[in-house]
Amino acid sequence: MLRIGIVAGEASGDQLGAGLIRAIKERLPDAVFEGVAGPKMIEAGCTALYPVERLSVMGLVEVLGHLPDLLRIRRALRRHFLEHPPDLFIGIDAPDFNLGLERSLKAAGITTVHYVSPTVWAWRQGRVRKLARSMDLMLTIFPFEADFYAGRGLDVRFVGHPLADLIPDTVDRRAARRALGLPEEGRIVALLPGSRGTELRYLGAPFVQAAAWCRARHPELLFVTPTANAGTRAALEAAWRTHAPDLPLTVVDGRSHEVMAAADVVLAASGTATLEAVLLKRPLVVAYRVAPLSHWIFRDLGLIKVPYIAMPNLLAGREIAREFIQDAATPENLGQALLALLENPDAGAEMERIFSDIHRSLRRDASRNAAEAVLELIERKKNIGGTHGQRPTTAGQT
Repeated sequence: MLRIGIVAGEASGDQLGAGLIRAIKERLPDAVFEGVAGPKMIEAGCTALYPVERLSVMGLVEVLGHLPDLLRIRRALRRHFLEHPPDLFIGIDAPDFNLGLERSLKAAGITTVHYVSPTVWAWRQGRVRKLARSMDLMLTIFPFEADFYAGRGLDVRFVGHPLADLIPDTVDRRAARRALGLPEEGRIVALLPGSRGTELRYLGAPFVQAAAWCRARHPELLFVTPTANAGTRAALEAAWRTHAPDLPLTVVDGRSHEVMAAADVVLAASGTATLEAVLLKRPLVVAYRVAPLSHWIFRDLGLIKVPYIAMPNLLAGREIAREFIQDAATPENLGQALLALLENPDAGAEMERIFSDIHRSLRRDASRNAAEAVLELIERKKNIGGTHGQRPTTAGQT
């Protein structure tokens, strides 16, 4: 019986983990999973030692307040997996948490995989040298990441993105509206200020204020927003009541894909939601705000090595979706960008065409590819007696 330790750091990791667990169980139905899991991983068959929400913190400064708890959880997981060694450990994203754990487990002889590349290609590129000490295999979800690691001493596999497999080429806007109880006619804007409490702290108010700014100019507009859990719903509704109480806003529990599918344009926090908007072919505006000190560290110390923050722009190699960072993410700037898309159908159509090209490049049956890579690694380790630290033979393979 195969035993796998697995740790996801946030809602997007929970989704990736669930797909991987199901794909492995298709091959090995008796495989056992335990670790840090969200509801989707639990439903797929993972035992949660801790809920994923305990790790979901964004920004350098914000992490400091949660650091004691995060360190306690990591120590407890390390102790658990060392005392009860799994056949394999998989860390999903959350590099600041997972890489240290992976490094300890690999040093103890446990085979380790990291699913979703850390953003070393964007900042802190010096970390590349440390990655090989933490993992036996990295699974990347974007092709440019595997290219970045080529020749850098890591065993890497580009597997594609699971969401690209799940979302069809064309999504029915009217059907999504009916499913959500929204009017089939008229223009709707989706607001996605983030699934973390820290994101809502900095973007909740600007997003509802931007919506109110748009509606002052187009009173027929309606707005809809999904919330990840009770905590994020409370934070969003507090911002709504405080800053735009008259805004016609429909709040939905979960169902972010349907919310974006129902919309004419999307305003989203930089992160997984921007990729979802790409795959759903919805015109997009992106915002990013963190604590001022975090932003100063990122910007003024020269840590950022890429020209864009939004994944659609990184994948396209140019600014397709307008992005507003930190102080630029004002209600007026966001509102003007949204109205520019609503009032110019040609701009939205061009964005949708580019998003279709990106979608095709990411559709690779990712969960099955990832499962095959993991099981091949386990077999390889068996054939060489379970030793670690061998020189990797491939990088950037597809």
